[in-house]
Amino acid sequence: MAADAVPHTPPLASPPVGAPIPHESAAAHVTGQALYTDDLGVRLGGLLHAWPVQAPHAHARILSLDPAPALAVPGVARVLTAADVPGVNDAGVKGDEPLFPGEVMYHGHAVCWVLGESEEAARRGADAVAVTYEPLPSIITLQEAIGAGSFQGAPSTLRRGDVAQGFAQAAHLFEGDFEMGGQEHFYLETHAALAQVDEAGQVFVQSSTQHPTETQEITAHVLGLPAHAVTVQCLRMGGGFGGKEMQPHGYAAIAALGATLTGRPVRLRLNRTQDLTLTGKRHPFHARWKAGFDAQGRFTALQVTLTSDGGWSLDLSEPVMARALCHLDNAYFIPHVEAHGRIAKTHKTSQTAFRGFGGPQGMLVTEDILGRVAPLLGLSPHDLRARNFYQPGQRTPYGQTVRHAERLDTVWQTLLRTSDFHTRQAGVVAFNAAHPHRKRGLAVTPVKFGIAFNFTAYNQAGALVHVYRDGSVLVNHGGTEMGQGLHTKMLQVAATALGVPRSSVRLAPTRTDKVPNTSATAASSGADLNGGAVKDACDQIRARLAEVAAGALGVHPDDVRFEAGQVFPIGHPGRGLPFAELVQTAYFRRTPLWAAGFYRTPGLHWDREAMQGEPFKYFSYGASVSEVEVCGFTGAYRVRRADLLHDVGESLSPLIDLGQVEGGYLQGVGWLTLEELRWDEADGPGRGRLLTNSASTYKLPSFSELPDEFNVALLENAAENGVIYGSKAVGEPPLMLAISVREALRAACAAFGPPGQPTLLASPATPEAVYWALARARRAHPDGALLHD
Repeated sequence: MAADAVPHTPPLASPPVGAPIPHESAAAHVTGQALYTDDLGVRLGGLLHAWPVQAPHAHARILSLDPAPALAVPGVARVLTAADVPGVNDAGVKGDEPLFPGEVMYHGHAVCWVLGESEEAARRGADAVAVTYEPLPSIITLQEAIGAGSFQGAPSTLRRGDVAQGFAQAAHLFEGDFEMGGQEHFYLETHAALAQVDEAGQVFVQSSTQHPTETQEITAHVLGLPAHAVTVQCLRMGGGFGGKEMQPHGYAAIAALGATLTGRPVRLRLNRTQDLTLTGKRHPFHARWKAGFDAQGRFTALQVTLTSDGGWSLDLSEPVMARALCHLDNAYFIPHVEAHGRIAKTHKTSQTAFRGFGGPQGMLVTEDILGRVAPLLGLSPHDLRARNFYQPGQRTPYGQTVRHAERLDTVWQTLLRTSDFHTRQAGVVAFNAAHPHRKRGLAVTPVKFGIAFNFTAYNQAGALVHVYRDGSVLVNHGGTEMGQGLHTKMLQVAATALGVPRSSVRLAPTRTDKVPNTSATAASSGADLNGGAVKDACDQIRARLAEVAAGALGVHPDDVRFEAGQVFPIGHPGRGLPFAELVQTAYFRRTPLWAAGFYRTPGLHWDREAMQGEPFKYFSYGASVSEVEVCGFTGAYRVRRADLLHDVGESLSPLIDLGQVEGGYLQGVGWLTLEELRWDEADGPGRGRLLTNSASTYKLPSFSELPDEFNVALLENAAENGVIYGSKAVGEPPLMLAISVREALRAACAAFGPPGQPTLLASPATPEAVYWALARARRAHPDGALLHD
C-alpha cells in the first residue's frame, strides 16, 4: 500500500439506502390505523357532505336548473351552482372543463352539488333538484368520432427518415388495424376532499391528490383567491395510478367553495359508482399501420396513425399521445418512421393519466404487429423481437441515443436462461400435440421505457429538511404517497445522506405551504426528483455540520465521516462523537440546522412541435416470460408461470421495488386480459351510460389471476450514473411486462390451427376474445370442423 493511501474502513452499519425494509406505513395499513382523507372529516364539528346531481344524458343542453325543491329537503344546507363561483368556473388547465357546466358532455356529468348535514340528506336533496335538459346528438365510440371528424387538441407527428424509401427497401410489407380498450383505475380509495376555512380566511384543503400544487392553483382560481390563500395537504392516498394527477382538482374546489360560502367544513367523497361514472380512464386507442421488413426480419419502416379517445375534454390527452408516439419503438430500432397522433372528442368521461401514460398503448401497437407477422416471416416471435433490438449508439425516432442499449440483450439472455425458456418451449409443443382441446402458449417480450416528464418544466422538485437539537430529523418533500413506497425511499435517502439511523427520521405530510410549486408525483419520477431534492437539503446540512465537527476532531471537513449516527475522522471510528452531540454543538455555534433542497433533472430538452430532442433522463429495461393454458371450449385461461427480470439500477429499497414490479405486472395483466369498459352505444335513453359501473360488472385481477409460479428478480450490477444513489424508476415500466401474457395467449390460440398463420387477438383478450381467436385458428385447420365440436 502506498504511504499516503487511506486504508479502507468498513462502515459501522449498512446504510439505509439499499436495505430491503417494509413500507413505512405497512403496519398502519394492515391494522387500519393509517388515516386517509375521508377519515379526517369525522373529527370536525358542523361537517357538511357534498353530493352531485348527475345528468341522465350523454349530451344535452341545460335549459333550467331549480335548486329550490332541494332546499326544502330536511338537512340540506345549500346547493352549489355556477352562480356561486367567485372566480373562474373551470376545473382544468385548458379552459375546457367548466366546474358547473351549461352543457352536459357525458352521461353522469355533475351539473351542481348539494351540501347536506348528512350524506343521506345531501343525496335526497340532489334527487330533488329540478333540471330540464334538451338532449343533443352524441358521439360514443372511437369509430364514430373518426367517422365524424370529431377531434380536439393539436395533432402531432413523429418522423424519422423516409417511410416511402423504407417500404421500397422492404422484402415484406404488412398493414392492418388494431384497437385496444381503456382501463379503470379502481383505486381502493375513491376521490375525496375535505375543506375548511380559518378565522383569517385561509382555505385548508385535505385532498387525495397526486398533484397538490395544481390542486391548490385550481382551487384558488375557482375561489378568485391568490395561491397563498389556499393550502393543500395530501396525507396519503389509497391508490392513484395517475387518476389523481389531474382529476382531484375539481372535487377539491367544490369542497373549498362550499366551505367558503357556508363557513363550515365540507367533505366530498365519491362512492364507487360515482367514481366510476364521473372520472376518467386510461385512453382507448385505435391504430392504423403499415410495416416493412427486410429478408432477415428486420424493420425497414413503420407508418402509423394513432387515435386516442380523449373523452369530452383534453385533460392530459396531448402529453399522453406524445408519450405513446415516443414509445412506439419500444425496444426496437426502426430506420424509417412516420407516426401521426390525434385525439378524438367523444361524449364520455375525460380520459386521463394512467400508469404508463400512453407508453403502454404505443408499445402494444408494435408488439401486436410483431406478434401478428412473425409466422408470416417464418420466424419465432422471440427471434423476430431479438433481431430488432436497439444496438449501442443507435437513436430513437425522436433523436435520443439509447444509452446502455446492450442492457436489453443482457436482460433478454439472462431471462431466457433463468426461465429455462427453450426447454419449456419444447415442452409446450409436446403438450399441445397431445391435447386437442387445451393448448399452452409461451412468450417473452421486452420493455424499454423513458423516464422523465414529457413537459420539461415538470422535472424539478423541492424539499425542506429540519434537524432538531436532539438529532432527530423531519423531512418535507413535494412528492405524494399513494402506496408506492415513495415516503419509505425518502426516509432511506435522508438517513443515508445524513449518516443517521432510519429511526431518527420522520416524514411530514405533503403540504403546499412547506414545499411550493411542486410537480405531480407521476411519470415514475417521484424518487428521482424528490430524492435529489431531499439529498440536496441533507448535503447542505451535513456540510455545515462537517465544518463544526472538523474543529472538534482536529481534521479537515472533507475527512469527516457520518455513519450510523456517529461522526468521526476517516479511518478512525473510535475517535467519533454521536450525531446528536454534534448537532447540539452546532446549534450553540449558531449553525443553520435546516435547509431547502432543490433538484432539476439535467440534460433534458424537447421540441414539442418537432417532437425531437432528449425528453428522458434514461431508459428502464425489462423483460418477461409468461406461460398460459387455454381451454378450447370456453376460451378460459390461466397463467401457469411468469418470470420477470427488471432493471431498477441500484435499488433504493429492494422490497418496495419487487412489490412494484409484481403489482405493475398484475395491473398490466388486468388491462390486457380482463378489464373491459363498456358504454351503452345504442340510440335509446341510456346511450352513453357506463355499463361496467361497479365491481360486479368490471372484472379486476385478483389473487386468482396470479401466476401459479411467479418469479421476479431485479437486474444486478445495473447502477445508473447521475441519478439518486444509482437507482432507477420502478413505478410505470413493469406494467408493460404483462404484454408477454397477451402474446402467450396469441401463441396458445394459434396452436389450435395450422402453423404459419397470423393470429388476430382483441385487446383486452378476455375469455370471449380468446375463444373467437382460437375459433378463427381452427377454421384455418384442415380438421377445423372436427376440432370445433
